[in-house]
Amino acid sequence: MQNDTGRTASSEAPPARARASLGIIAGSGPEAGLDLWAKVLTRNQQLMGEAFRGDLDAPRVVVVSEPRLGLSMDLAGNDAAVWAAMRETLDILAPQVEAYAIACNTLNWYAPRIEKLGLAAQLVSFQDVLADWIARSGTRKLALLGAGPVTAMDAWSAYRDLPQLVEVELPGDAAALHRLIEDVKRLGSRDAALRPRLAELVAGLDADTVLLACTELPLIADIETDKQLVDVTDLVADALARRALPAPALLQQAG
Repeated sequence: MQNDTGRTASSEAPPARARASLGIIAGSGPEAGLDLWAKVLTRNQQLMGEAFRGDLDAPRVVVVSEPRLGLSMDLAGNDAAVWAAMRETLDILAPQVEAYAIACNTLNWYAPRIEKLGLAAQLVSFQDVLADWIARSGTRKLALLGAGPVTAMDAWSAYRDLPQLVEVELPGDAAALHRLIEDVKRLGSRDAALRPRLAELVAGLDADTVLLACTELPLIADIETDKQLVDVTDLVADALARRALPAPALLQQAG
């Protein structure tokens, strides 16, 4: 059969490469879920290198964005409602994927509770990925920037055990940081007033390494600073992309 270029068209599509399906739970916030998805795609292409053929080699990704998860900005006050929304989201997502992440640092507080559900799909938790990075990098001190439930470092913080791994500096004005995160959600990351506010908060920190422990902060992190800004979603995107790579033998055949 010939196509409109006069060339003979193959009746068979190039073979797909068997690989794991990935999932992303979004909604707190939706833009952060898109950001994580984009980073997974970018990292997948980087890892595949010359074997990457384009669309056919992008990972299969299922995204479920649940607006009720936005109640996590007051996690202690909304635990019952947030957990109910999380369970419903997991019921939709987990049967469709082999590995998934929750695109929200605050919501990763539920990682131990989710593990007890015994789901077949593997949760790639922000805590585990961050612990691996700290061990690999040899980081001894970092500043933690996140929403109120995270920086409180109490029983509701996903990173309450972080001081066991590294010296942690907290923001001097946690309330201002929480308001900034709320404004990123409300105004969108393109708002011109947001980046100067983040730059001011970062400048007031002593630590040379700053952990962006809220998925809204990387959306406005293109600021001038001499500090190392560590985006946890970059680390999670790498972990997800690696879980969905084709088998090495298939990559060698394509290379």
